[in-house]
Amino acid sequence: MIGHDIEISLIDIQGDQVRLGIKAPRSVAVHRKEIYEEIRSENQLATMRSRDVIDRLKGRPLKGDAEPEA
Repeated sequence: MIGHDIEISLIDIQGDQVRLGIKAPRSVAVHRKEIYEEIRSENQLATMRSRDVIDRLKGRPLKGDAEPEA
């Protein structure tokens, strides 16, 4: 048990592979580590893109953008 509402159970063992079962409330996200890291990376990219859009709407130059000529 993890806390009072998350239950981990051993489902199967075959050679060097182990299958686990996880019972958790729907409000708790459960992902393998590599999937979790991919989701996190995508969320960070989306946040950066959102900031870029906001800066463009405010008329601020972005990093790497050429400065407007006077």
